[in-house]
Amino acid sequence: MAEKNELNKALKKYFGFDTFKGNQEAIIRNLLDGKDTFVLMPTGGGKSLCYQLPSLLMDGTAIVISPLIALMKNQVDAMRDFSDEEGVAHFINSSLNKAAIDQVKQDIISGKTKLLYVAPESLTKEENVDFLKNVKISFYAIDEAHCISEWGHDFRPEYRRIRPIINQIGNAPVIALTATATPKVRSDIKKNLAINDAVEFKSSFNRPNLYYEVRPKTNDVDKEIIKYIKANPGKSGIVYCLSRKKVEELAAILQANGINAQPYHAGMESAVRTANQDAFLKEDIDVIVATIAFGMGIDKPDVRFVIHYDIPKSLEGYYQETGRAGRDGGEGSCITFYSSKDLLKLEKFMQGKPIAEQEIGRQLLAETAAYAESSICRRKTLLHYFGEDYPEENCGNCDNCLNPKKKVEAKEQLCTVLETILDVKENFKADYIIDILLGKETSEVLAHEHEDLEEFGTGIGEDERFWNAVIRQALIAGYLTKDVENYGLLKVTADGHKFLKDPQSFTIVEDTDFDDEEEDAPVRGGASAAVDPALYMMLKDLRKKMSKKLDVPPYVIFQDPSLEAMATIYPVTIEELQNIPGVGAGKAKRYGKEFCELIHKHCEENEIERPEDLRVRTVANKSKMKVAIIQAIDRKVDFEDIAVSKGLEFDELLEEIEAIVYSGTKLNIDYFLNEIMDEDHMQDIYDYFKESTTDSIDEALEELGDDYTEDEIRLVRIKFISEMAN
Repeated sequence: MAEKNELNKALKKYFGFDTFKGNQEAIIRNLLDGKDTFVLMPTGGGKSLCYQLPSLLMDGTAIVISPLIALMKNQVDAMRDFSDEEGVAHFINSSLNKAAIDQVKQDIISGKTKLLYVAPESLTKEENVDFLKNVKISFYAIDEAHCISEWGHDFRPEYRRIRPIINQIGNAPVIALTATATPKVRSDIKKNLAINDAVEFKSSFNRPNLYYEVRPKTNDVDKEIIKYIKANPGKSGIVYCLSRKKVEELAAILQANGINAQPYHAGMESAVRTANQDAFLKEDIDVIVATIAFGMGIDKPDVRFVIHYDIPKSLEGYYQETGRAGRDGGEGSCITFYSSKDLLKLEKFMQGKPIAEQEIGRQLLAETAAYAESSICRRKTLLHYFGEDYPEENCGNCDNCLNPKKKVEAKEQLCTVLETILDVKENFKADYIIDILLGKETSEVLAHEHEDLEEFGTGIGEDERFWNAVIRQALIAGYLTKDVENYGLLKVTADGHKFLKDPQSFTIVEDTDFDDEEEDAPVRGGASAAVDPALYMMLKDLRKKMSKKLDVPPYVIFQDPSLEAMATIYPVTIEELQNIPGVGAGKAKRYGKEFCELIHKHCEENEIERPEDLRVRTVANKSKMKVAIIQAIDRKVDFEDIAVSKGLEFDELLEEIEAIVYSGTKLNIDYFLNEIMDEDHMQDIYDYFKESTTDSIDEALEELGDDYTEDEIRLVRIKFISEMAN
């Protein structure tokens, strides 16, 4: 066993460090003593050193089982840099040909190789098992050990086979390492690897330098992201999206807005994907837009922001992904966009999976939703999830702590919750308890005859959000616990029983209502810039004057949403005006000059600084469809046929055509109208729009009466806008 100074000498000799970080030394000594070891160390804490250094000091070859091919290559290259011996570290995975594998085996037999990285799939191959049986193994390191558990965020079935293979190859100490694991996942890992007596080394999950924020996901999320990135020029950042399609779209939008970004996802050509990753690591690009396939084992210390376009499937995944920010201890902003609609989408993805897997997935999603909607300290919620207590009331580095909400007393309500849980014999989840409190006669409540409980309906004075907040904050305060093994059933703790006997003050912060925020959000042009009311009224007046002069209804010139956007973004040139929703090149040229002049004058007189960085350029990804429709109408194709060929319902096709003409493109649809409508009939609708001050279909239906259908009115409105405005 190496003495203290010898261990430090080895650290200096091989890695150039003077001192160990955190638990590293204790972990290495434990392994050198031949004991099984369990290491829980957040990203950036120096996990790999815990097996690299002992492999150099012990007899034989250490086997590192890792799922990440990119990481293997990086670490093998790094190990070779530390050593004079080229063969000191090797990997075996699907990327090697037979000749390369033979070379690896030769180096192992000759005793040169101290560290062998293996993908779990390669470890289970018979020829590799037979070969390794004859090799002296110093120890086995299982990296990313959370992959063993279906409760972990990256479950891989082949990880379940590691222990039987170790038994075949030959026994040696095991060190399991992970950067994220809840208490449930930890016990799963130990049980599955048969290392129940392993000495456990747990570092704190708190990353004080990371700032956590959750924002409501509105229609302006692209603009908010562009605004944020432009406000942080030259900084490295990752934007995570759930789907490959969204990754491609968002990367293109960022590029169109002058941001140096590239996409990354598993469906790309391998060479392009690797090139984009390298460009990010070498700082040739600032931002990588990626699915969660990106970042495993990426050791870039100065990522300054991690943005989640979509809420992640689990808090472990979220912690792992946000953990890629600020590894050097410097600034790291973690911003997540959340909408409850996204959760429904994620639940849909689960359909078709085994029931047990769906249940686990739902519980993990519920935890993520609780984190996003909660108004208490984000750090407290996150650390509690990983079984760590965070005693501070205010961390000073998350959105909820920087903008604290008012606390309300909930002593009586907590007593009601605890009593209800005990009355149903601690056999139900949170949503069921809330159904009872709100007096909902669901089929499940009636089946258990719980509508007869004393507590049934006693919580009607508060809403579901309030009761959710009581339960979540009672869990964090330790009055309740969740039985994760059993679908998340709520249990009352010893402290909870004490509280019932002698209730103390229990204040809670109500959850954020994200759906409400979405509906009531002010009209947004860029990020949170609301409409300039004075300018908006002036623009409406100008539109009115022009409509009189040109003898067209006001909406033909610009619709209200376009004016709202102008009064937010302040476009002062025809080019800038074309970036306003609903303003195409034709409209900008025809009507734009006077509007731009008015806005310019208003900005000068009121010394308004224009948010030029908010001029979000959209990418013509939807324009393919529009171009195809315009071409089909030019060729006089029947509308029904266009709809079928584009996979659209008829009213969806009309929406597309309306968007085209409202943006200023002229379309001649007479060929279709003449075929399906009587000429007088058509003229009546046309005249109505000429006189009307609004283009509302509902008002037209009311005014014109039952002789006219909605589709007819929409079609004539398209003809009218096209001829009068374009």
